[in-house]
Amino acid sequence: MRYLIIGGVAGGATVAARLRRMDENAVIVIFEKGKHISYANCGLPYYVGGTISDRNALFLQTPTSFGNRFDADVRTETEVTAINPVAKTVHCKHIATGKEYEEGYDKLVIATGSVAVRPPIPGINAPNIFTLKDIPDTDNLFEYLQSLSISRETIRAAIIGAGFIGIETAENLSKRGCDVTIIEKADHVMPTLDREIAAQVQQHLTDNHVKVLTRNGVIQFAHHEQGTEITLESGETLMADLIVVSVGVRPQNRLALEAGIAIGERGGIQVNEYMQTSVPDIYAVGDVVETIHPITGTPQLSLLAGPANKQARICANNLAEGNKYTYKGSINTAIAKVFNLSVGATGLSEESLKKAGIPYATSITHTASHATYYPGGDMVTIKINFSKENGQLFGAFVIGKEGVDKRLDILADTIAHKGTVFDLSDFDHGYAPPFSSPKDPVTVSGLVAENIIHQYVHMIQWHELRSLWANPDSQFLLIDVRSFLEHRAGSIPGDVNYPLDELREYLEDIPTDTPIITYCAIGLRGYIASRILLQSGFTNVRNLAGGFKTYQLMEKTME
Repeated sequence: MRYLIIGGVAGGATVAARLRRMDENAVIVIFEKGKHISYANCGLPYYVGGTISDRNALFLQTPTSFGNRFDADVRTETEVTAINPVAKTVHCKHIATGKEYEEGYDKLVIATGSVAVRPPIPGINAPNIFTLKDIPDTDNLFEYLQSLSISRETIRAAIIGAGFIGIETAENLSKRGCDVTIIEKADHVMPTLDREIAAQVQQHLTDNHVKVLTRNGVIQFAHHEQGTEITLESGETLMADLIVVSVGVRPQNRLALEAGIAIGERGGIQVNEYMQTSVPDIYAVGDVVETIHPITGTPQLSLLAGPANKQARICANNLAEGNKYTYKGSINTAIAKVFNLSVGATGLSEESLKKAGIPYATSITHTASHATYYPGGDMVTIKINFSKENGQLFGAFVIGKEGVDKRLDILADTIAHKGTVFDLSDFDHGYAPPFSSPKDPVTVSGLVAENIIHQYVHMIQWHELRSLWANPDSQFLLIDVRSFLEHRAGSIPGDVNYPLDELREYLEDIPTDTPIITYCAIGLRGYIASRILLQSGFTNVRNLAGGFKTYQLMEKTME
């Protein structure tokens, strides 16, 4: 059997390696337009920042080592320019020599990946404006940084787009000593996150001297001797010496499109559960494909290394043994380091749930990462989106200084297996004071969601309270149940302070016909106060989700 694979890296190289393990007699040919067959895309920002000092560490295999180990014909700097599904051939061009030829196949795999988007903004093609998608991008940016550092004491860097890669690039340029500004068109950084989590990221960036401009798009780059002037939609301008555009990627679908292979509504190649395209002998994997989201049932792009590797293994198995193995889709679990914080997301955000028309409820919890009496702990914030009817977990977001990855993985596994918040409150975890608490933060998030479902507590979100304050006709009583000292240090305007431990003494002073909202620092004492009130004859009581911590942070980042 003769297999041709167009593209290397996570998708194509993994297909080739798995195919060889499945079939020692197969003929495997890989075409890669670039010079490198297998490298660590996700490590690129960290090489720019100096955390990864050795450029060679980015290369997982060289073309020679890969070819030797897997007995594969690796043809780098060779572009496949056309596919003929009828003749079962591809047209190839060797970039250095210009030699063109045809190559036949029994089965073909398209793993052409994605390309960084460069919006049609005037001035965007200048030599000091970069993307960060592959090794040549990284080398160009690194070399430009080196040249600037010779002549400039401080380099002014602008990042256009505050997604995961943009944020990681901003951190690493800041660590290189650059004066960094992030420009994001959405109303918060990392738009795939829910706002309460993104607000913590934004505040942490600001605390680490990275300027953040949200609700702003770029309309022009004007280049001068003293730098590039960036004009924003708001009319504001700023100067930069180098600019990294990180506004997303799009599937490289041209070959498939011209060959008559079906393309989906998101621009990716349509594949079935076997990773097979509309042409039976052609398969596709990685960033170039469009798959079905396991919760919404709608088409999606999964532009992540994890899904690409899973797809590649399943694809290779099906090529070798026939269509037996199915890809179940991805819930798009991702995590990023942002200076001293880690932030992760999995499943569906509130925005995605609204677009899909799926009813949901949310909870926000701030919990110690391990036992509070053991030194070194910090707060972990978990936000979950779930069904109020049956508790199915739809999405989760985690942010903190330690233990974020393990909590995110638990939540992701629960979502992927269509688990519920009741599974979260019941899961077994390894407990010792340095690692967790008897009630792990994941457990707490499940318990709070249980209380919401069983209506032991009724929540109000920060934006709902904000809307009430903005409406002069709203009537409600806002009770801060923190201590007098906490209240004096900062509170929500218009509240009254009845400390939790003395709340029962104030019951006669609280009107029974007025809606009541309780709040505390992070939500726990507010919940206890609401339980006291609900069982003392008060019927309209809500607790502020995430407490004063979340409300204050959201107010601050919206200024």
